[in-house]
Amino acid sequence: MSITVTTHLNFRAGEARAALDFYAGAFGGEVTAATYADFGMPPELPDAQRIVFGQVVSPEGFRVMAYDVPGTGDPGAARSASTRRENGMTITHQPFFVSVRAGSLNELGGYWERLAEGATVVEPLAASAWSAGFGMLTDRFGVTWVLDVA
Repeated sequence: MSITVTTHLNFRAGEARAALDFYAGAFGGEVTAATYADFGMPPELPDAQRIVFGQVVSPEGFRVMAYDVPGTGDPGAARSASTRRENGMTITHQPFFVSVRAGSLNELGGYWERLAEGATVVEPLAASAWSAGFGMLTDRFGVTWVLDVA
């Protein structure tokens, strides 16, 4: 028996497609996306071209899903939760982080560089007491990522 757990991100500003494309660029893989119109919503409605089902799947094992919450549109509300380091602790109002663990610092560094584009770095990528490389950032879409070397 096996189980697969996939992070499913919900976007409130119609950013699911842009986020999926960004993550495919950062991690590789293929984007699959369907809009509300694809599932029968009249195309003239405001949410019709937003994503009702989207995912990125890479051959290396990266997988994330994304969805545009209908009837919403304030990116500020989605990004109001913050994450920061203070006195050696991580302080956050976010309900979750997305964790990516790579087999080497070289591999992790590539993911870090691509995710860091337009991001706020919470903890720079560097060696830590438990890993050859650890870092944390909040990307341009308001998602906080924790990256480390296994």
